[in-house]
Amino acid sequence: MKKILKIAGIILGVVVLIILCFVSYVQIDGIPKYETKKIDLKVEVTPERVAQGFKIATMECIACHAGSDGKLSGRELTELPKEFGKVFSRNLTSDPEKGIANWTDGELYYLLRTGVKRDGQYLPVYMAKFPNAADEDLYSVIAWLRSDKIEKTNEEPPESEPSFLTKFLSHVAWKPLPYTEKPIQLPDTNNAVEHGKYLANTIIHCFPCHSGDFKTLNMLEPEKSGGFYGGGNKMPGLNGDLVTTRNLTFDETGIANFTEEEFIQSVRYGKKKGGGQLRMPMFPHTLLTDTECKHIYAYLKTVPKIQHKIEY
Repeated sequence: MKKILKIAGIILGVVVLIILCFVSYVQIDGIPKYETKKIDLKVEVTPERVAQGFKIATMECIACHAGSDGKLSGRELTELPKEFGKVFSRNLTSDPEKGIANWTDGELYYLLRTGVKRDGQYLPVYMAKFPNAADEDLYSVIAWLRSDKIEKTNEEPPESEPSFLTKFLSHVAWKPLPYTEKPIQLPDTNNAVEHGKYLANTIIHCFPCHSGDFKTLNMLEPEKSGGFYGGGNKMPGLNGDLVTTRNLTFDETGIANFTEEEFIQSVRYGKKKGGGQLRMPMFPHTLLTDTECKHIYAYLKTVPKIQHKIEY
């Protein structure tokens, strides 16, 4: 019996040592780096692309990258859950030192697709990624970034200080998204459900906030995210208070009692059903059209219902 206990103790000690070594490695190594792929790309900057890029950026880029001076100099993302650590967005202007002037179009395109910077550094889930976006929409974002619509600045916040949890998940769960050589076309805008799905899951990224937990997001296959559109994520509001995201499925505890017009008013103008304004971090998406909102509404009707009553 003593011999068995001794062997068990040795095995337990080895297991504990392995765990401690792995924990130390993760803490020291930080966010992993990966090999990058050289993309030969030169995007033509046209007024149409700049306009579409700005539209996408107002929903995905500007809110996180706009500094206190209103320029895209980056800021601390205080609205993220504290468990991610201190996260700072970066300078997106054409400044050659702090911004992206020296990035190639291919490097920007690869980052938007995979979440990997040109130096190989992986950006975790709080960086929006577009693995399933149409090529043309990503060209539009790059065209907007290259345009004279963005005021240059050499201001930039300090480097992020990721928590151990962020480092750990970046080693074991969060990985760069695959880069595909296959062209991705724009969706058929006459197909309400398909177009709404593309907008909600691929361009606006509604599901990360409105699913169950940021830690279980699946950016490549959104439907596999935990609590897909069932709400429940707790996010800091305007005054530092925690705001629980709403269930957007067509369950009675979700938005089954929303009319199409009420949904449009909520998404485009931030108006609550019954009166009043929605609280931050939800903000109005005024550049969306009524038709685009209707298509998102049509798509959400097809999402499996989740019974999840959110207390406000």
